[in-house]
Amino acid sequence: MFDEFVEHSGASPDHHASSSLPQIAYQGFEPSPYDEHDSRGDFGVGDVMTPLETGYFPGGAGDNASIFELGRVQYAIPAPLVSLAVSSDMVAMGLSNNTIILIELAHPDQVIKVPITRKPSEMTIYKVFLDPSGRHLLVTSQQGENYYLYKGWKKPKALRSFKMVIESVAWNRPALLSATTSTSTKEILLGGRNGTIYEACLDAEDDFFKSQERYLQSVFTLQERQPITGIDFVHFPPSDFKKGLVVVTTASRIYQFVGNIDRRTDDAGKVFNTLFAAYQDTAPKFLELPGETRHSELHLFTPQADRPQTLPKSMAWLTAPGIYHGSLKFTSASPTDGLIDASQLLPYPQLQDAAQAEIPLSIGLTEFHFILLYRDKVVAVCNLDDRIAYEELLPLKPNEEVRGITVDNVRKTYWVYTDSSLFELVVSNEDRDVWKVYLEKGMPDIALQYAKTPIQRDHVLARQADAHFDAGRYIQSAQCYAQSSKSFEEVTLRFIDVGERDALRYYLISRLERTRKTDLTQRTMLATWLVEFYLSKCNQLDDLVASESVSHDVENLQAERNLLEDELRQFFETYKANLERMTVYDLILSHGRTDMYLHYATVVGDFERVIEHWVMEEEWLKAIDILNRQNNLELYYRFGPVLIRHAPKETVDSWLRQPSLDPIRLVPSLLQLQHLPRDPISPNHAVRYLNHAIFESHSMSPTIHNLLITFYASSSAPEDDGPLLRFLSSAPEDPLSGRPYYDLDYALRLCKQSGRTQPCVHIYSKMGMFENSVDLALLKGDLELAKINADKPDDDRPLKKKLWLKIAKYVVQDKQDLKTAMRFLEDTDLLKIEDILPFFPDFVVIDDFKEDICTALEGYSAHIELLKAEMDEATRSAESIKKDIADLRNRFVTVQAGERCSTCSYPLLTRQFYVFPCQHSFHADCLIGLVKEYLPSTALRRILALQTELMRISVKDRTITGPQRQTGPPTPQRTLLSANFSNTNERPIPNAPGIGLTRNLVAAGDRLRDLIIPESLASVVGGVWGTSGSKKNVEGAEGRDAEKIEKMREELDDLLASSCPLCESLVAGLDRPFITEGEVDNSWQL
Repeated sequence: MFDEFVEHSGASPDHHASSSLPQIAYQGFEPSPYDEHDSRGDFGVGDVMTPLETGYFPGGAGDNASIFELGRVQYAIPAPLVSLAVSSDMVAMGLSNNTIILIELAHPDQVIKVPITRKPSEMTIYKVFLDPSGRHLLVTSQQGENYYLYKGWKKPKALRSFKMVIESVAWNRPALLSATTSTSTKEILLGGRNGTIYEACLDAEDDFFKSQERYLQSVFTLQERQPITGIDFVHFPPSDFKKGLVVVTTASRIYQFVGNIDRRTDDAGKVFNTLFAAYQDTAPKFLELPGETRHSELHLFTPQADRPQTLPKSMAWLTAPGIYHGSLKFTSASPTDGLIDASQLLPYPQLQDAAQAEIPLSIGLTEFHFILLYRDKVVAVCNLDDRIAYEELLPLKPNEEVRGITVDNVRKTYWVYTDSSLFELVVSNEDRDVWKVYLEKGMPDIALQYAKTPIQRDHVLARQADAHFDAGRYIQSAQCYAQSSKSFEEVTLRFIDVGERDALRYYLISRLERTRKTDLTQRTMLATWLVEFYLSKCNQLDDLVASESVSHDVENLQAERNLLEDELRQFFETYKANLERMTVYDLILSHGRTDMYLHYATVVGDFERVIEHWVMEEEWLKAIDILNRQNNLELYYRFGPVLIRHAPKETVDSWLRQPSLDPIRLVPSLLQLQHLPRDPISPNHAVRYLNHAIFESHSMSPTIHNLLITFYASSSAPEDDGPLLRFLSSAPEDPLSGRPYYDLDYALRLCKQSGRTQPCVHIYSKMGMFENSVDLALLKGDLELAKINADKPDDDRPLKKKLWLKIAKYVVQDKQDLKTAMRFLEDTDLLKIEDILPFFPDFVVIDDFKEDICTALEGYSAHIELLKAEMDEATRSAESIKKDIADLRNRFVTVQAGERCSTCSYPLLTRQFYVFPCQHSFHADCLIGLVKEYLPSTALRRILALQTELMRISVKDRTITGPQRQTGPPTPQRTLLSANFSNTNERPIPNAPGIGLTRNLVAAGDRLRDLIIPESLASVVGGVWGTSGSKKNVEGAEGRDAEKIEKMREELDDLLASSCPLCESLVAGLDRPFITEGEVDNSWQL
């Protein structure tokens, strides 16, 4: 604390230069890096002792700092210091000039001075007492006046009712530390100089009707009425403060008050009345240590004093004979029982340059040391072995007087003060050498708790192991040896020499657990050796159990053997990766331990070896059980043949539980059941599995389907075709071909060999051989089966009728049952009575079926009448259609003189034109130009062919009749281009223009529309508008061509004018762009 104000008495030693040990960077149990004669290997240190220490070697490499370090606080005290109290980093000093100085260590530059307005001649400060929270301060004087100062107050307040000299105060630590915002001290105990114990409560809260002195009462007075130099109390248990311990000391006595406390909810509790009331008639338990001393102090050490629920661990009392100390145990509930355990008196040490032991002025208590303050030095004595651990002279000024030592129990700081100076004794790493002390005292378990470094732990464990070994506790010794760095060979030989194989087994197990996983060789050797130990021990116990001499202890031996076997099984599961399989197999078999052999094989997943064992032992169910526990499918295929022969049901059940099996690879196993004798009552398990594979697993393999048919055909009774027929009718089919997956030819051949008629008939029908199926059914005399198969060819009516005729012939000729034959006609509508009459005998009597013949004739007559009515209706419809056609030829449309073409907008009557019912009208060439844009290719080719043929006839006609007068401008180029398409089947005409280009142009299908010339085609179609298409030409042509030309023109007219091009193009041109490729149109641009 006070880092910037503390001046240390000596320079700190160099932590790095004083040590030459390597850094310990592992947490294992490797051998010590030092020679066996090197003392550093024993103590684990390489540091030198500091001048201020006379104790032990440091406990770890590089740790040579002093546990205790004294430093002066650089603060000038304005007046002689009388008393000092420190708690929760709050320092309170009482000066001889009646001034209180408060310094909070978190803000050491802020010094608060609180004066008491009394003259030193009238009132002199005697002691100051600060509570554990650092908020409440009591000031007592030699004259018996007392003052109370709360944190933040500017001046103290006099306690009017407190008329005594206070020697000691016991604060309520749990209440003060848990209620950080409370202004009350809760119940406190005061020890007076008059030997009286007071219970009081102070509250800093301002209340007009209440003073800060909530209450003050005397609870007990000691008989000797000596000053109470020390007092403290503890509530216990921590979960519920129902009991209390009060420890009181005088100069020569120490008292213990134990009892129930009266805990109340209000602040004015007065909780100690009940506890002290029990001692009004009974003297309290006390211990007297006579002697004369002016200084007597009581201290309790709490390990984690900043936690309110923590109980004190130990106590120390400064007396004339020495230091009385012990531990506190809070288990006794009787008031007569003392709670100070393992108490002892430590005589004061003989200091250097001193003739006899001197009584210290004051004492401080740490966890492991007593801090003794003398007139000129500070001494620390270890409370574990009573040795001096620290001694240092105080740097006192001339005439400077040492006052005492105070302890901050909450923050664990220690302060030495004189009348003019303040020192801080810094305690760090106090438990550094505790492990060595406990080790020397023969308490290795506790020493191990305080060993911090691996070397320290190793040293403790080795010593502990040796102690156990010498005492005959070999199991505990083995466990400690395994954690230490003792050489493996040494430890092993020690156990072998004494014949302790069990302890050696424990040692090997522990070493195996601590061996690195990367040390594969060492782990394998240790694990194999342990297996040998386990097996030997098991055999040894078996021999003992079998021996008659120990028959009275058989149950215990059997229990031990069972435990050992369970331990071996667990060992196999844990270290299976560190064992070599074949070595372990040989080792187990050499000891005859079949059960362990099977267990180890199961643990390592060697199920094949386990199944082989049970098969050799003919334990089929056990073999199947092991087979079910593993996932290797190859074992199913390997052991399937032998298992299904001896346990077919269980084997098939095992297969059904494993859906990943390939049925094809199980065929050799299934064939084992084909020729085995079988109980007719029990089901065929091969058939059961095949049905599952086909209908549940949806196997499409023809082999599986054929194998099932084989079992049905060979295993069932010849007269029982039900199972086979059910499979043939319900077997799944290939969705592409519609045929079943089994081989029809194989199934037919197999059924024929086994004499199964109905399955053969069914297979014939599956193959589409319906005649064979019907013939076979009739051959066996099964009329119903024949009828069923005769109805199957639905799409072939003649074949179906033929099949029914076969059945009818069989009924009439073979059965010779005319009545049955007549009833047979009712089963089908394909046959009439006249169809079966040829099958009747020539001399049959007609009376037997006269009514049937009459009924048939009546039916024929009605049918004829119906046909006549339908013919008359058809004749009338034909006449009506002819009339409508004739009326269409006389239909006309009135065209106005100013009518214009819907395409070119020129007057319509200037040349040949067409008018449609929709009132659209076009010139012939304009119409052709529109129509060719949406007509299909077939129509375009037909138009070109008709055009070529008409042009050929026209040219031929001109050759015969001579040239005609043309009324318009000559268009030889365009006309010749139109005429280039001639019929390729006709012989080319000489002198016809463009005939040689016909074949090439027809081949250019993509340019058909460009090859149709509207003007030339219009001249060919027209009959009155041009000389080339005039009726004169028709009359002048040969008679044999006139009719042909007229038909071609009508066909061409139908192709061109079948519908209005404007109306038709609305639909035909939906997929065409508005602007054709290569056309430039800027009207769409914005």
